[in-house]
Amino acid sequence: MSKVNYLFCCALMLLLPNLMASTNPGFTVAQSPMKHGGKIGTTYDGVNHETIMRLDRMPISCAASIKDTFNKGTCVSMMVSLHCPGVQAFHVKYVTLHLMFKTDAWDQRHTPEQRDLTVVVNNETLRLGRMNLISQETDAKMTETLGIEFPYELFKKLSAGQFVEMQVGPSRFMLRNKNLDALRDLNNRVVAPQVVAPQ
Repeated sequence: MSKVNYLFCCALMLLLPNLMASTNPGFTVAQSPMKHGGKIGTTYDGVNHETIMRLDRMPISCAASIKDTFNKGTCVSMMVSLHCPGVQAFHVKYVTLHLMFKTDAWDQRHTPEQRDLTVVVNNETLRLGRMNLISQETDAKMTETLGIEFPYELFKKLSAGQFVEMQVGPSRFMLRNKNLDALRDLNNRVVAPQVVAPQ
């Protein structure tokens, strides 16, 4: 990358928050964690020409609270991103969900046949489809990251739910209140488009 392009990218990243705030007063860029403990931020992806509002990695459950039939020592975390075309925060094209499974058992991984994601929201069962393998890392523990894209309308159902339980193959876990609060907080970053009244 040339020095001119590098300087342009740096200037864009510095000016983007002010630009978005001036064109859309309801838009928020990088706020402090609220009571839910999650961290939500906004970035602009110049390659894909989209604004991304992201809930960073947030713990869901560990060991005793996860109903995992093949590994009781698994800890689960999630990361959620809302993808908005261009420089705006009122139209979400799609949502990505990453689930991270961390375990002591290196051999306990989700096979392709065990990656179907089912979500129960209140009393409604949503079959979101098969998750893709994003990464598998091994050190003292094995961390497997699975990801999926789905429509924003489904995310709004998740964030509005009072009871949300997820199942990926044999792994089943319930979102805690702080997880649901973080999803609602993320959804609240989507603002209504401003309508200009005719003169």
